[in-house]
Amino acid sequence: MKTSLSDEQRRALDQKPEGIVVEDDQTQKIYFLTDAQLHERAMDALRRQEDHAAIQAGIDDMEAGRVVPYEEVSRRLHTYLREKYGLPLGDV
Repeated sequence: MKTSLSDEQRRALDQKPEGIVVEDDQTQKIYFLTDAQLHERAMDALRRQEDHAAIQAGIDDMEAGRVVPYEEVSRRLHTYLREKYGLPLGDV
């Protein structure tokens, strides 16, 4: 759904292009109105930050010894696939 800006919102965005706070008079919900390109850049930055945090968590786990050796993962995966799908995957 696409809606149009009011004249008041347009003037506010002209004065503050990084975005404005808008309140719904009926629900008192607060919204942040900003340019779509700025929103997309902010979401990309957030995704990169979350990705970096996840990678760092994996490195921290590895350095702390919270890992499962490949052989154990392979054994568990083969067992899971045999049990779930009845696949004859042979011995692991």
